[in-house]
Amino acid sequence: MSRRKTERLLNLVICLLATRRPLSAEHIRQAVPGYDADNDEAFQRMFERDKNELREIGIPIEVHKDPWEEDPGYRIVRQAYELPEITLEPDEAAVVGLAAQVWQRASLAEAASGALLKLRAGGVETDEAYGVLGGALELRVDTQDPSFPALWEAVRDRRAVRFAYRAAASQNVLTRTVEPWGVVSRRGRWYMVGHDRDRDAPRVFRLSRIGGAVTTVGRPGSVTVPEGVDIKSMVVYSDAAVRERTALVRVRQDTCQGLRQVAKAVRPAGDGWDELEVEFTDPGRLAGWIVGFAADAEVVGPPDARDAVICRLKGALA
Repeated sequence: MSRRKTERLLNLVICLLATRRPLSAEHIRQAVPGYDADNDEAFQRMFERDKNELREIGIPIEVHKDPWEEDPGYRIVRQAYELPEITLEPDEAAVVGLAAQVWQRASLAEAASGALLKLRAGGVETDEAYGVLGGALELRVDTQDPSFPALWEAVRDRRAVRFAYRAAASQNVLTRTVEPWGVVSRRGRWYMVGHDRDRDAPRVFRLSRIGGAVTTVGRPGSVTVPEGVDIKSMVVYSDAAVRERTALVRVRQDTCQGLRQVAKAVRPAGDGWDELEVEFTDPGRLAGWIVGFAADAEVVGPPDARDAVICRLKGALA
């Protein structure tokens, strides 16, 4: 929605709320900025669209027919427009306060901040600074996966999505069309659960394996989430089914202590290097860890893990 149209709709709402008596379309035309004062037909079309849009988002515009007037009048009754008194228990208010802290991504932080503002306007205390343990506990949820905002919006709008996906086993990249049911975090990884139209079956997709842009398919509301579906259980089962593999990593002696602590085997390799056997399931996640050790660590194999590290380093160089 354009800024000009947003301002016009807001002015229309303010005008219809402030009036003590119903206003005719002609009065509204003169009082609300943004309407065409010269073209009657253009004004009528625009005014009808504006009324319909405001009603679709729940704003009750009433129409009154005065027997002494030729044209009907319009107004918004304040009692029907305003929210009822909002009451929250202390633990509920604390959860709302935490929601403003949890999300670092702007797309969700804006929604959380807006909710806080509305609740405070209604007289509800939601002190996010002292919501839990007097401010001693601070929560943060974040994801670096570029596909997250688009998938979250698709789940919210009930729209199908299409994206390129790298399979875990074969490493082949295929285009998938999915009806998303939800987005879930498990052990620091993010997953999208939904119905895969290409396979005609429910599937779990790890966001770190989605490449390129996520595009929406179809109209909002076209996706139906099956009743009783437990997406968290589906993610747990999928995560447990992923085969754990072993990477061979060369590290300089007396370096990479974090890798050494998790390695299932450490042995000298000569020339000031050691060889580590490190278990992993996701090459991309392993690569993100290895590149943090810079020139002190080198992945020898398997090939997909080594390629993932090279890809990360080329991206940093670019």
